Amino acid sequence: MIELKKVSTDKEMKEFVKFPFQLYKDNPYWVPPIIKDEIKSFDAKNDIFKSVEVEFYLAYKQAKVVGRVACCINWTEVNELHKPKVRFGWLEMIDDVNVTKALLDKVEEFAQKHKMQYIEGPMGFSNMDKAGMLTLGFDQIATMIGLYNHPYYPQHLASLGFKPEAEWIEYKIDMGAYNEEKIERMSGIVQDRYQVKVLEFKTINELLPYVDEMFALLNKTYADLQSFVPIEDFQIEHYKNKYLQFIHPDFICCIMDKDNKMIAFAITMPSFSRGFQKAKGKLFPFGFLHLLQAMRKNNHAEYYLIGVDPEYRSKGVTAIIFKEIYKSFTKHKIQIVETNPLLKENNKIQQLWKSLNPEIHKERKTYRKDIV
Repeated sequence: MIELKKVSTDKEMKEFVKFPFQLYKDNPYWVPPIIKDEIKSFDAKNDIFKSVEVEFYLAYKQAKVVGRVACCINWTEVNELHKPKVRFGWLEMIDDVNVTKALLDKVEEFAQKHKMQYIEGPMGFSNMDKAGMLTLGFDQIATMIGLYNHPYYPQHLASLGFKPEAEWIEYKIDMGAYNEEKIERMSGIVQDRYQVKVLEFKTINELLPYVDEMFALLNKTYADLQSFVPIEDFQIEHYKNKYLQFIHPDFICCIMDKDNKMIAFAITMPSFSRGFQKAKGKLFPFGFLHLLQAMRKNNHAEYYLIGVDPEYRSKGVTAIIFKEIYKSFTKHKIQIVETNPLLKENNKIQQLWKSLNPEIHKERKTYRKDIV
């Protein structure tokens, strides 16, 4: 018999956060979060819950945790984008379709209670959280902003009547195939033609005054995508606290126009995946040393965010981004780069990568079910 229980105590929240550590024990591809940070992000005092309503559930079988799920409503998405849906996220379960059904039945019940018309997931609280379920690339290590799940996950959802909704691809790029001469030439032409300049940062403190402008540009970049939910000011603070600690100033590129207005940026990071695996969910006493090592010595990097003002999207400013990031990657001896997840429908963004001879090595999807 499967029992579903709403998380209501600190002990249960720890069980919620730690369940994947059991599920993926000894799995070489799963990348664990930092337990303390994960618990903090689920705290009701988190500002993100000003616009998000959420309930967390654990599934038990013979008094043992066998699954988990979060049911959430992003009220900005519902009220401003008129999408009457419940997001389900942080879905993890053993290979028992009855456990999966029990968890998703609870999500459906939550949706009916709030008079929503459909459920979709896996998704986080906003577009800045991880979304989708891996459907290709089960033999690839997850990135820090990526995800991993067992191959039976999409099989379970398909058998329960869920249909694919949003789809993403992720590219892997070999820096050895980078056409430096072509990118250098294009970059020079664009800089001269549009009188744009590159900002370089030596410290994170130098970067901080520009972070809000980056998020504003991010909202502008993806505003025309049907699935995008604008990132609100109080949410920006949450994501600053969550990710700025992992940013190296050498891996940031900002492009300003002649009036000193930001028109493009890229945030990349050394890959922390192996470091997180070695840390095993804890920064102390030694986990942070593994992350410092990943920051200082790494041949693998990841694109985290890239934003381009729509006015400049077809004017080649990405050549400047790629030139500057290539300089940084060369300096730090980066050989392999992974992109962030790219929506299949977002042809404009995908075109940015074509000149770099990318290889599709991961795919993921969200799944939807309409509520009758």
